[in-house]
Amino acid sequence: MASIKETGEKLFDWIDERLKIKDLVSYMGGKVVPRHGHSIFYYFGGLSLFFFIVQVVTGILLLLYYRPGADSAYESVKFIIAKVSFGWLIRAIHSWSANLMILMVFIHMFSVYFTKAYRKPRELTWLSGVGLLGLALFFGFSGYLLPWNELAFFATKVGTGMAGAVPFVGKFIMTLMRGSDEVTGATVTRFFGLHVAVLPAVTTVLLTIHLILIQRQGMSEPVEWEGMPESQKKYMPFFPNFLLRDLLLWLIALNVLAILAVFFPYGISPFHWDLGIKADPFAPPPLVIRPEWYFMFAFQTLKLLPAEIFHIEGELIGIFGFSLAGLFWVLVPFLDRESARGQKAKKFTYIGLVAVMFMIGMTILGYYLK
Repeated sequence: MASIKETGEKLFDWIDERLKIKDLVSYMGGKVVPRHGHSIFYYFGGLSLFFFIVQVVTGILLLLYYRPGADSAYESVKFIIAKVSFGWLIRAIHSWSANLMILMVFIHMFSVYFTKAYRKPRELTWLSGVGLLGLALFFGFSGYLLPWNELAFFATKVGTGMAGAVPFVGKFIMTLMRGSDEVTGATVTRFFGLHVAVLPAVTTVLLTIHLILIQRQGMSEPVEWEGMPESQKKYMPFFPNFLLRDLLLWLIALNVLAILAVFFPYGISPFHWDLGIKADPFAPPPLVIRPEWYFMFAFQTLKLLPAEIFHIEGELIGIFGFSLAGLFWVLVPFLDRESARGQKAKKFTYIGLVAVMFMIGMTILGYYLK
């Protein structure tokens, strides 16, 4: 009778013959990760992936009880919180992981920017990463309305209304997002479809492309290493050294996420997602309407602009300015020719610092200015 060890080896050989696991391990074993003063930033991409996985798992669990529609959305979320076993916990984990995922994506993006990891030949990796950031923000925007509470209703009305201010195509975009001229039950159904079907499908495809590009190109080396002798460069094996460290951070992140969800299931002021009261389209709007923190800098900027600038609507100029800034950010790998030649591009570093300070400053003003 064959021993357990022999049976296990035969089973592994059977699987390896079909999936080529040994070849994969050998390939990963030959990959290395640069070691330098900014190596810690390599892990934020993995943390973003971890929180996305948590989003998918908890989202599927919530989907079992959630019912979209103006007459059922609020009641189904209330049922999940009050009646379903550990429903409040799953919703809290979903909400916390959504915010932490976007935070990790922002940190990952800015770390790539400041370390010039977007330079040749990683332009496509940067483009796919910026696309994933946009999808993450769209996930947050579409999911915000699904509970159909008062704050989500009016915030979505304001957000889609801003899209409607865009010349020529604004009206079409707003109607496409809302499903009609106003935010109604059709908007909830439309956002639900985007949130659970369209966006996950597009994200999965783009995320797969992003990960393949990273695996093919490897981790970016610092600009300072250009022209440095190989003997002075330090590396660590990707497998198992880097991978085990990445998994350790995932475990730490899971513990932090669990603590936040258990002790702060409805968030921490000013970041909260308590259910509140049901949306009423005929009720007056609340005194203070605020978007999620990751949209606050744009919201506050548009709020501070005068009604008219050179006889042009101030909000329209603000939207146009943000569009130009977004286009610049997408094209950074093609505009920064100095980093492509292995030189320090200080002007792009300064631009990044200004962007970070502007976003943080406007976010603080948005929360603490009435």
